[in-house]
Amino acid sequence: MADETTSSTVSELYTEIIAEAMFVVQEKSIMRNLVKNYSIAGGGKSVEVPIYAAVAAAAVNEATDLSNTAINPTSVTITASEVGVMTTLTDLARNSATRNVASDIGQLFGNAIAKKIDQDLLALFDGFSTAVGTDSAVLSPATIFNAASTLRAAGLPVDETYCVVHPKVAYDLKSGITNTFAGLPSDISNEAMRSGFIGQIAGIKIFETGNMANTGTAGDYKGGMFHKDALGLAMMQDLKLETQRDASLRADEIVATAVYGVGELHDSYGIEVIADSSIQ
Repeated sequence: MADETTSSTVSELYTEIIAEAMFVVQEKSIMRNLVKNYSIAGGGKSVEVPIYAAVAAAAVNEATDLSNTAINPTSVTITASEVGVMTTLTDLARNSATRNVASDIGQLFGNAIAKKIDQDLLALFDGFSTAVGTDSAVLSPATIFNAASTLRAAGLPVDETYCVVHPKVAYDLKSGITNTFAGLPSDISNEAMRSGFIGQIAGIKIFETGNMANTGTAGDYKGGMFHKDALGLAMMQDLKLETQRDASLRADEIVATAVYGVGELHDSYGIEVIADSSIQ
């Protein structure tokens, strides 16, 4: 008997799915690379992150003992949980498809897991105690400078400080930049006019993501400006793909899962950026 689907041919198909999905997750998740990443290894499903308070040095006289400084860190526990997605690929669909079914499923699963990671991290913006902007006004360059000045006053370096907003909110920011600097030599306004890319404002890298949900009111979004140490992502299991054969259905169940947790580490390292987009 010829043309059987053997275990070796099926395993090659699913190897393609895994490779594509892993690539998509790494490339499509914006927030994952902007926050502190931890691995949960060994027993348990959580990681405890020690938080050290800032200490200050003082002048001392020659031949005088230094005063003792107590180091008593607090901690934040990030607990992992599962997320997943499943589909059933029939033999007929796989064998008759003109496209690479493995690549298509990989992209779907990768995008789904990446979006979920982003959404969970973006939801943490609402927990920041400090906020700038309002849900009745568009996002302006002045609001960005306001938030940046607060984080800089706290001694946070700008090279690992980011701002993430919704694309519709970013529209007003770009519009404000090009209007504010109209007729003036400005690399920022020129780049915004030419390509729509904001780049940096006040030394802060500005990112856009459509994974951000509105507040329940059309056009209202809660973005955030934060140092990398403000938020944490604890990964217990990165994207994992498993299959199970259903012989009577003549199909294979394909299940993708990831196990991770997110949490706020330093509340003072982040600022909620609230805005109401002028476009719906």
